[in-house]
Parts: sequence; structure tokens; C-alpha cells
Amino acid sequence: MKILTLNEENKKNILENLLKRSPNQYEAQTAVVAEILDNVKQNKDAALFDYTKRFDKAELTAETIRVTDAEIAEAYEKLPAEVLDVIRKAAENIRIYHEKQKQYSWFDSTPSGTILGQKVSAIGAVGVYVPGGKAAYPSSVLMNVIPAKVAGVERIAMVTPPGADGKVYEGTLVAAKEAGVTEIYKVGGAQAIAALAFGTESIPKVDKIVGPGNIYVALAKKAVYGHVSIDSVAGPSEILVLADETANPTYVAADLLSQAEHDELASAILVTTSRELAEKVEKEVTRFVNQLSRKAILEKSLENYGYLLVADNMTDALDVVNEIASEHLEIITKDPFQTMTKVKNAGAIFLGEYASEPLGDYFAGPNHVLPTNGTAKFFSPLSVDDFIKKSSIISYSREALEPIHEDIIRFAKAEGLTAHANSIAVRFGKEVK
Repeated sequence: MKILTLNEENKKNILENLLKRSPNQYEAQTAVVAEILDNVKQNKDAALFDYTKRFDKAELTAETIRVTDAEIAEAYEKLPAEVLDVIRKAAENIRIYHEKQKQYSWFDSTPSGTILGQKVSAIGAVGVYVPGGKAAYPSSVLMNVIPAKVAGVERIAMVTPPGADGKVYEGTLVAAKEAGVTEIYKVGGAQAIAALAFGTESIPKVDKIVGPGNIYVALAKKAVYGHVSIDSVAGPSEILVLADETANPTYVAADLLSQAEHDELASAILVTTSRELAEKVEKEVTRFVNQLSRKAILEKSLENYGYLLVADNMTDALDVVNEIASEHLEIITKDPFQTMTKVKNAGAIFLGEYASEPLGDYFAGPNHVLPTNGTAKFFSPLSVDDFIKKSSIISYSREALEPIHEDIIRFAKAEGLTAHANSIAVRFGKEVK
């Protein structure tokens, strides 16, 4: 990793470098994704089966694309009991946290006869994408499905790429069953997003698509937005650790690598007011990289997107923290809660040396689907809010409308919308021409 003194030039260069990882930068893949989406839209199951054979080496038919109850039962038999136990514990923590996010309909009335309110309804059908490929993520299943269940979504369709044998990793299937998925399909990539967005003979259309994936999945979600809703267009994983001289360099190094191991585009950054800490972290990072199993990925990630930034003071450090707006932010300072009050932009904030990022990934309860690539400046973590919609409620009696009806007519006329004005006027024996 590179130790750099934090200044305006370095900050600018780092921000520009990080933005290169955005899905918006991959124009070459956009045409490929568009072709896949159009093919699935036109040819439905036939295109799905062809792409699955081509990309995942699995033979699928209308009879085998959907995961059966027998396959789920087999997954339970294969999964070690201790893994099932931890899935259930994590699911309970996630459920309890998200229950606190529930919103309810409300109504407010006045003696004059007005009733105003908001009706909260769950989205009818949600599609959840779960990656396969390099790694399988049961934790991602829990994080995407449980908030939808808490919100009251009735139909939750999960798609995930199968192995060459046509099977899905048992941990993924068990997590889906535990979380409450209603149907599971063995298909991945941009073609799976197309199936959820447009529908095929085997996979009915959904109203919203959530869940992480590779660049093709991200671009496909971006392209189908408008046909369906989506959670976000997620970029590669990232972590930023904000630390002072009190931080333990071994802990900091371990936490930086916990995200760098995701893939070659992952970002791991330390911002500190202590050069001594930065130097110690650099040594610990080197030591850990040489002994961890994903060494090649770690080295590539750190070479391109790993930084150890030394700031003159905490004010400058916080400034760059808010500019980067990291997906995961760890604060390991003398008083992390006080430091946290000055943070404006971050997906999830971890406070203190024992709140390491993997705690949030797997077990604590808050959602690990977070805004990336600086979008924490205007996006939030996945939540129950993502699976509901709100309708405004308006009711007026004649007695309530009468004193204000001329105001409404005047407003409508000012905009040149005489039919609007007339709609109000006729209720009081008048007409607007």
C-alpha cells in the first residue's frame, strides 16, 4: 500500500482513481448487456437456457430451471449444522433490526371535514439477485430478503447462477428458505435481470429488483430501471478506516484486507493523523497478505486502490472522509462517538476497535447492502423502505372545500388550466370557460 501525505492534489487524484471503478465507466459492456436484454425480452426462456449453457455450462429446461422442494431439502442435509445455526442467528438479528424500520399508514382529520393521510403498502413482487461464480453469499440472501419480508412483500423470486451440474450452493438455498423466498430460479447474469424485468414463460415479471452482482448485472439493472424499480447500481466493495494514534495497527490492517479480498477493484483506505500508525499498518498489511488465501486478489486490489493517507489534523482527515463517502467507514479514535458526529457521508459507520466491518457483513443486524462509489452522499443502506410504496390520502367535505375553492380556481387560471379550475367551480354552481 502507498503511504501518502494528504493534500489537495493527492485527494483529487485518489477521488478520480476511485471513480474509475464505477459501473458508469464500462461502456464496452453496455452494448453486450443491451443485446442480452433484448434477446431475453424477445425469446424469453429459449434465450435464458442458451445463455445459461453458454456462460454457466449448465443445461436447463422449463422443468429444471426452478429449484424444487426436494433440492432445498437436500441442501439442508448437506449444510453443516453449525452453519445452519449461525444463519438462523444472523437472520434473527437482521429481522429484529429491520422490524424497527417499519412504517405505518396514518390519517389526520379536522372538524371542518378534511381527512389527509398516507397509505403504506408493500411492493407486490420483488426479484432478488444472488451472485454465484467466484463465491456464494448466503449473507446477501438474508440481507436482501428479510427487509422485503418485514415490509410485507408477498412474492419474492430469487435468481442465482447454477454450477455446471445445474445445482445451487446449499448455503444459498438454505438461507433463501430461512429468509422466506417464495421461488428460486437457476439463472444468473444480465439474462436473469432481463427475465425478472420482462418475464418469461418460466419466470413471471417482478416489480422491483435488488441484490449485488458483477458489472453485467449492474449494467443490466441500470438498463431495466423504468420497466421495474431497482435498489441501486452497485460498484465494487470499499472500506475506509479513520484512525488516530490510539488505534491498533494489527486490527486496522486486518479490517482493510477484509474488503480488499472481495475482488481486484475493491478499495481499502486508511486515513490517519499518525504517520507512525500508517507505517505500522503497512507492515501488518504485508504480513497478512503473505499468509491469507486470496493473496493474488489482495495484492491487485491494494496496488490499484489501496491508500494509507496521513493528515495534518482530524479536521482535514474528516474532510477527505466526507469527500470519499465510503461504503464502509470504521472510526477507531480516542472518542469514536464524538468523531462520528462530524461524519456526513458513509454507508455504514462502525465505531470502536471491536466493531470490525465483517460484524456488519454477517451478524449485527443492519443491512450490508450499502451505497458505493461516493453515492453515500445521496443514497442510504437497503431497508424496509425499499420494499414499500406510499399513497397520499385526500378527502374534503363540501364545508371544508367551500372557503378555499376560489383560491384553487385562481391558482388553476394562473397556470392556464381552465379545466382544472372548472372541476372545482362546478361543485359550487359555477362554470369556467
